Amino acid sequence: MKHLDYKELFENNEQWINEKLKTSSTFFDELASSQSPDYLMIGCSDSRVPLSSIMKAKAGEFFVHRNIANQVGLTDMNTLSVLEYSVDHLHIKHIIVIGHYRCGGVGAAVDGVDQGLIENWIAPIKELYIKNKQELDSYPTRQASTDRLSELNVIEQTRNIFRTPILERAFNRKNFPKIHGWIFDIYNGKIKELELPIEKWKKEGIVPECY
Repeated sequence: MKHLDYKELFENNEQWINEKLKTSSTFFDELASSQSPDYLMIGCSDSRVPLSSIMKAKAGEFFVHRNIANQVGLTDMNTLSVLEYSVDHLHIKHIIVIGHYRCGGVGAAVDGVDQGLIENWIAPIKELYIKNKQELDSYPTRQASTDRLSELNVIEQTRNIFRTPILERAFNRKNFPKIHGWIFDIYNGKIKELELPIEKWKKEGIVPECY
């Protein structure tokens, strides 16, 4: 993959501006006015996963939060602040947690190698790996096992969203977003929607009956 020269970033920006103005002379006036996205997307920081580009989304259509291995930590004030703003102020209609195959953070959790500070961040994924070790060890290759763990990680993070007081307040107001779990298949570029065990979570009291 060719690496961009630093100066090219500014040249590309000028090209992008010209392209947008050719499409609409008021593009930047509209962009500056306000934002009213329908979607919050919580994704991985991995540079190979261009969240807006893979859906050909326009500016302003997605509110985006990214961190290593797309975590929704229940004590992470950064993620919780984004979630609260999205639900309470932007009134978004959908929350999407999107992970991807060949995720470095997930792989590091499986390998358990010395990764420095990131070890604390991915500790929940390590716990998820241990919890599902029997299933994950049944896969023929390490990569297949790690890719499956990426899916389980997405599902777990959607579960965490349901557990936040932010969503609980939204459910009480009867005005709440739908929660989705996606995987970006880095091998072919496709998005895969994961099935969430909503009925199971309802029985456990994690998801209210009104959902």
